[in-house]
Amino acid sequence: MLQNEKGLPAREYELSEGYPLAVAWSGVLVDDEGHSSDVVEQVQSALRVIWKERAGSIEEEASVKLASKSLRDYIRRSSGFFADHLRRYTKSARKAPIYWPLATASGSYTLWIYYPALSNQTLYTAINDFLDGPNGKLTEVGRQLSALRSKTARNRDEENQFAALQTFDEELRELRDSLLAIAPTYNPSHDDGVQISAAPLWRLFRHKPWQKVLKETWGKLADGDYDWAHLAMNYWPDRVQDKCKADKSLAIAHGVESLYVEPVTDGKPKKGRKKQDGGSGE
Repeated sequence: MLQNEKGLPAREYELSEGYPLAVAWSGVLVDDEGHSSDVVEQVQSALRVIWKERAGSIEEEASVKLASKSLRDYIRRSSGFFADHLRRYTKSARKAPIYWPLATASGSYTLWIYYPALSNQTLYTAINDFLDGPNGKLTEVGRQLSALRSKTARNRDEENQFAALQTFDEELRELRDSLLAIAPTYNPSHDDGVQISAAPLWRLFRHKPWQKVLKETWGKLADGDYDWAHLAMNYWPDRVQDKCKADKSLAIAHGVESLYVEPVTDGKPKKGRKKQDGGSGE
Protein backbone atom coordinates (compact mmCIF):
# COMPACT_ATOMS: atom_id res chain seq x y z
CA MET A 1 0.00 0.00 0.00
CA LEU A 2 3.03 2.29 0.19
CA GLN A 3 3.11 4.82 -2.62
CA ASN A 4 5.84 6.96 -4.15
CA GLU A 5 5.51 10.62 -5.08
CA LYS A 6 3.71 9.69 -8.30
CA GLY A 7 1.09 7.64 -6.47
CA LEU A 8 2.49 4.34 -7.72
CA PRO A 9 3.50 1.39 -5.52
CA ALA A 10 6.74 2.36 -3.79
CA ARG A 11 9.91 0.37 -4.24
CA GLU A 12 12.50 -0.24 -1.56
CA TYR A 13 14.84 2.53 -2.74
CA GLU A 14 11.92 5.01 -2.68
CA LEU A 15 11.09 4.44 0.98
CA SER A 16 11.57 7.52 3.13
CA GLU A 17 14.49 7.40 5.55
CA GLY A 18 13.51 6.28 9.02
CA TYR A 19 10.31 4.52 7.94
CA PRO A 20 9.22 2.79 11.19
CA LEU A 21 8.07 -0.57 9.81
CA ALA A 22 9.97 -3.44 8.22
CA VAL A 23 8.60 -4.21 4.76
CA ALA A 24 8.61 -7.75 3.34
CA TRP A 25 9.64 -6.72 -0.17
CA SER A 26 9.74 -10.34 -1.33
CA GLY A 27 6.00 -10.59 -0.67
CA VAL A 28 6.40 -13.57 1.69
CA LEU A 29 5.67 -13.69 5.43
CA VAL A 30 5.33 -16.70 7.73
CA ASP A 31 3.24 -17.74 10.70
CA ASP A 32 6.20 -18.66 12.89
CA GLU A 33 6.59 -17.04 16.29
CA GLY A 34 10.09 -15.63 16.78
CA HIS A 35 10.89 -15.45 13.07
CA SER A 36 12.00 -12.05 11.77
CA SER A 37 9.26 -12.24 9.10
CA ASP A 38 6.53 -13.53 11.40
CA VAL A 39 3.18 -12.20 10.17
CA VAL A 40 1.82 -11.66 13.68
CA GLU A 41 4.90 -9.71 14.74
CA GLN A 42 4.48 -7.55 11.64
CA VAL A 43 0.93 -6.67 12.69
CA GLN A 44 2.02 -6.07 16.27
CA SER A 45 4.78 -3.75 15.03
CA ALA A 46 2.18 -1.67 13.21
CA LEU A 47 0.05 -1.55 16.37
CA ARG A 48 3.04 -0.30 18.37
CA VAL A 49 3.78 2.43 15.81
CA ILE A 50 0.16 3.60 15.70
CA TRP A 51 -0.96 3.19 19.31
CA LYS A 52 2.39 3.14 21.10
CA GLU A 53 1.88 2.20 24.78
CA ARG A 54 -1.76 1.28 24.11
CA ALA A 55 -0.78 -1.37 21.52
CA GLY A 56 -1.23 -4.32 23.91
CA SER A 57 -4.71 -3.31 25.01
CA ILE A 58 -5.74 -2.57 21.43
CA GLU A 59 -4.59 -6.05 20.39
CA GLU A 60 -6.55 -7.67 23.23
CA GLU A 61 -9.66 -5.65 22.37
CA ALA A 62 -9.36 -6.62 18.71
CA SER A 63 -9.00 -10.32 19.60
CA VAL A 64 -12.16 -10.17 21.71
CA LYS A 65 -14.14 -8.50 18.92
CA LEU A 66 -12.81 -11.10 16.49
CA ALA A 67 -13.95 -13.89 18.84
CA SER A 68 -10.39 -15.25 18.97
CA LYS A 69 -8.12 -16.26 21.82
CA SER A 70 -5.36 -14.15 20.35
CA LEU A 71 -4.26 -12.34 17.21
CA ARG A 72 -2.24 -15.42 16.19
CA ASP A 73 -5.26 -17.65 16.68
CA TYR A 74 -7.32 -15.37 14.41
CA ILE A 75 -4.65 -15.30 11.68
CA ARG A 76 -3.88 -19.02 11.93
CA ARG A 77 -7.43 -20.40 11.74
CA SER A 78 -8.71 -20.93 8.19
CA SER A 79 -12.11 -19.77 9.47
CA GLY A 80 -10.49 -16.62 10.88
CA PHE A 81 -8.56 -14.01 8.98
CA PHE A 82 -8.49 -15.65 5.55
CA ALA A 83 -12.24 -16.38 5.60
CA ASP A 84 -12.92 -12.72 6.46
CA HIS A 85 -10.41 -11.54 3.87
CA LEU A 86 -11.96 -13.73 1.17
CA ARG A 87 -15.42 -12.32 1.91
CA ARG A 88 -14.14 -8.74 1.75
CA TYR A 89 -12.39 -9.40 -1.56
CA THR A 90 -15.35 -11.12 -3.20
CA LYS A 91 -17.74 -9.21 -5.42
CA SER A 92 -20.51 -11.14 -7.13
CA ALA A 93 -18.82 -14.22 -8.65
CA ARG A 94 -15.37 -12.60 -8.62
CA LYS A 95 -13.13 -13.77 -5.80
CA ALA A 96 -9.77 -12.04 -5.54
CA PRO A 97 -8.01 -12.38 -2.15
CA ILE A 98 -4.55 -10.79 -2.21
CA TYR A 99 -3.13 -12.60 0.84
CA TRP A 100 -2.60 -16.32 0.19
CA PRO A 101 -1.95 -18.80 3.04
CA LEU A 102 0.01 -21.81 1.74
CA ALA A 103 0.18 -24.30 4.58
CA THR A 104 1.17 -27.76 5.72
CA ALA A 105 -1.53 -30.43 5.84
CA SER A 106 -2.45 -29.68 9.45
CA GLY A 107 -1.95 -25.93 9.17
CA SER A 108 0.96 -26.13 11.62
CA TYR A 109 3.13 -23.91 9.38
CA THR A 110 1.86 -21.29 6.95
CA LEU A 111 3.59 -19.15 4.36
CA TRP A 112 1.68 -15.97 3.52
CA ILE A 113 2.08 -14.82 -0.08
CA TYR A 114 1.24 -11.25 -1.13
CA TYR A 115 -0.37 -11.50 -4.57
CA PRO A 116 0.67 -8.05 -5.91
CA ALA A 117 4.33 -9.05 -5.39
CA LEU A 118 3.86 -12.52 -6.94
CA SER A 119 6.40 -13.55 -9.59
CA ASN A 120 8.01 -16.69 -10.99
CA GLN A 121 10.58 -16.42 -8.17
CA THR A 122 8.15 -16.22 -5.23
CA LEU A 123 7.91 -19.95 -4.60
CA TYR A 124 11.69 -20.29 -4.72
CA THR A 125 11.94 -17.45 -2.19
CA ALA A 126 9.49 -19.27 0.07
CA ILE A 127 11.53 -22.47 -0.19
CA ASN A 128 15.01 -21.00 0.15
CA ASP A 129 14.34 -18.33 2.77
CA PHE A 130 11.80 -20.10 4.96
CA LEU A 131 12.07 -23.89 4.56
CA ASP A 132 15.54 -24.85 3.35
CA GLY A 133 18.86 -23.13 3.97
CA PRO A 134 20.76 -22.50 7.21
CA ASN A 135 17.89 -20.48 8.72
CA GLY A 136 15.05 -22.55 7.28
CA LYS A 137 12.42 -24.24 9.40
CA LEU A 138 13.46 -27.70 8.20
CA THR A 139 17.01 -27.01 9.36
CA GLU A 140 15.77 -25.82 12.75
CA VAL A 141 13.51 -28.84 13.24
CA GLY A 142 16.33 -31.13 12.04
CA ARG A 143 18.63 -29.79 14.76
CA GLN A 144 15.98 -30.35 17.42
CA LEU A 145 15.40 -33.91 16.21
CA SER A 146 19.14 -34.64 16.21
CA ALA A 147 19.49 -33.38 19.76
CA LEU A 148 16.67 -35.61 20.98
CA ARG A 149 17.84 -38.56 18.90
CA SER A 150 21.31 -38.37 20.43
CA LYS A 151 19.96 -38.86 23.94
CA THR A 152 20.50 -42.37 25.24
CA ALA A 153 17.32 -42.17 27.29
CA ARG A 154 14.32 -39.91 26.75
CA ASN A 155 11.59 -39.27 29.28
CA ARG A 156 7.90 -39.28 28.38
CA ASP A 157 7.77 -35.56 27.57
CA GLU A 158 10.83 -35.86 25.34
CA GLU A 159 9.31 -38.87 23.55
CA ASN A 160 6.15 -36.90 22.90
CA GLN A 161 8.21 -33.95 21.69
CA PHE A 162 10.25 -36.24 19.45
CA ALA A 163 7.11 -37.76 17.90
CA ALA A 164 5.56 -34.31 17.35
CA LEU A 165 8.74 -33.02 15.72
CA GLN A 166 8.89 -36.03 13.42
CA THR A 167 5.33 -35.36 12.25
CA PHE A 168 6.12 -31.66 11.84
CA ASP A 169 9.26 -32.48 9.87
CA GLU A 170 7.29 -34.73 7.52
CA GLU A 171 4.68 -32.01 6.94
CA LEU A 172 7.35 -29.40 6.25
CA ARG A 173 9.06 -31.70 3.75
CA GLU A 174 5.75 -32.36 2.04
CA LEU A 175 5.13 -28.61 1.76
CA ARG A 176 8.66 -28.02 0.48
CA ASP A 177 8.39 -30.83 -2.06
CA SER A 178 4.99 -29.58 -3.27
CA LEU A 179 6.40 -26.08 -3.83
CA LEU A 180 9.46 -27.53 -5.57
CA ALA A 181 7.24 -29.52 -7.91
CA ILE A 182 5.25 -26.42 -8.91
CA ALA A 183 8.01 -23.77 -8.96
CA PRO A 184 9.90 -24.72 -12.18
CA THR A 185 6.85 -24.25 -14.41
CA TYR A 186 5.02 -21.61 -12.37
CA ASN A 187 5.14 -18.31 -14.23
CA PRO A 188 2.11 -16.30 -13.07
CA SER A 189 0.80 -13.21 -14.82
CA HIS A 190 -1.29 -10.60 -13.04
CA ASP A 191 -3.28 -10.22 -16.26
CA ASP A 192 -4.75 -13.67 -15.56
CA GLY A 193 -6.24 -12.51 -12.26
CA VAL A 194 -6.12 -13.98 -8.76
CA GLN A 195 -8.21 -17.09 -9.28
CA ILE A 196 -6.28 -18.45 -12.25
CA SER A 197 -2.91 -17.45 -10.79
CA ALA A 198 -3.69 -19.33 -7.57
CA ALA A 199 -5.18 -22.41 -9.24
CA PRO A 200 -1.91 -24.42 -9.58
CA LEU A 201 -1.49 -24.04 -5.79
CA TRP A 202 -4.96 -25.28 -4.87
CA ARG A 203 -3.75 -28.23 -2.79
CA LEU A 204 -1.83 -25.92 -0.44
CA PHE A 205 -4.83 -23.83 0.65
CA ARG A 206 -6.58 -25.20 3.77
CA HIS A 207 -9.72 -23.08 3.50
CA LYS A 208 -12.02 -25.69 1.96
CA PRO A 209 -14.43 -23.42 0.02
CA TRP A 210 -11.54 -21.51 -1.58
CA GLN A 211 -9.66 -24.75 -2.25
CA LYS A 212 -12.74 -26.10 -4.04
CA VAL A 213 -12.98 -22.98 -6.22
CA LEU A 214 -9.31 -23.25 -7.18
CA LYS A 215 -9.53 -26.99 -7.86
CA GLU A 216 -12.44 -26.37 -10.24
CA THR A 217 -10.52 -23.52 -11.88
CA TRP A 218 -7.49 -25.76 -12.35
CA GLY A 219 -9.72 -28.40 -13.93
CA LYS A 220 -11.14 -25.82 -16.37
CA LEU A 221 -7.64 -24.67 -17.23
CA ALA A 222 -6.68 -28.26 -17.97
CA ASP A 223 -9.80 -28.70 -20.13
CA GLY A 224 -8.98 -25.63 -22.22
CA ASP A 225 -11.73 -23.32 -20.94
CA TYR A 226 -9.25 -20.53 -20.16
CA ASP A 227 -6.78 -20.81 -23.02
CA TRP A 228 -6.62 -17.01 -23.19
CA ALA A 229 -4.72 -17.09 -19.89
CA HIS A 230 -0.93 -16.87 -19.81
CA LEU A 231 -0.83 -19.86 -17.45
CA ALA A 232 -2.64 -21.96 -20.06
CA MET A 233 0.14 -21.23 -22.56
CA ASN A 234 2.63 -21.93 -19.80
CA TYR A 235 1.31 -25.42 -19.00
CA TRP A 236 -0.27 -26.52 -22.30
CA PRO A 237 1.67 -24.66 -25.04
CA ASP A 238 0.98 -27.15 -27.85
CA ARG A 239 -2.78 -27.00 -27.37
CA VAL A 240 -2.91 -23.22 -27.03
CA GLN A 241 -0.61 -22.66 -30.02
CA ASP A 242 -2.82 -24.89 -32.16
CA LYS A 243 -5.82 -22.74 -31.21
CA CYS A 244 -3.85 -19.60 -32.02
CA LYS A 245 -3.53 -20.77 -35.62
CA ALA A 246 -7.29 -20.37 -36.08
CA ASP A 247 -8.05 -17.64 -33.53
CA LYS A 248 -6.38 -14.32 -34.28
CA SER A 249 -7.45 -12.62 -31.04
CA LEU A 250 -6.01 -15.53 -29.05
CA ALA A 251 -2.76 -15.35 -31.01
CA ILE A 252 -2.50 -11.61 -30.34
CA ALA A 253 -3.22 -12.13 -26.63
CA HIS A 254 -0.30 -14.56 -26.38
CA GLY A 255 2.04 -12.53 -28.56
CA VAL A 256 2.23 -15.19 -31.26
CA GLU A 257 0.29 -13.51 -34.06
CA SER A 258 2.67 -15.09 -36.57
CA LEU A 259 1.04 -18.46 -35.85
CA TYR A 260 -2.35 -17.26 -37.08
CA VAL A 261 -3.34 -18.56 -40.52
CA GLU A 262 -5.91 -16.61 -42.54
CA PRO A 263 -8.82 -18.85 -43.56
CA VAL A 264 -8.85 -20.00 -47.20
CA THR A 265 -11.77 -18.66 -49.23
CA ASP A 266 -11.23 -20.77 -52.39
CA GLY A 267 -10.94 -17.58 -54.43
CA LYS A 268 -14.59 -16.72 -53.86
CA PRO A 269 -15.49 -13.22 -52.69
CA LYS A 270 -16.72 -12.99 -49.12
CA LYS A 271 -20.42 -12.43 -48.71
CA GLY A 272 -21.41 -9.07 -47.32
CA ARG A 273 -24.24 -6.59 -47.09
CA LYS A 274 -25.48 -4.95 -50.28
CA LYS A 275 -24.48 -1.36 -50.82
CA GLN A 276 -27.06 1.39 -50.97
CA ASP A 277 -26.73 1.57 -54.80
CA GLY A 278 -27.57 -2.07 -55.13
CA GLY A 279 -23.99 -3.28 -55.52
CA SER A 280 -22.58 -5.90 -53.21
CA GLY A 281 -19.91 -5.19 -50.69
CA GLU A 282 -16.92 -7.36 -50.08
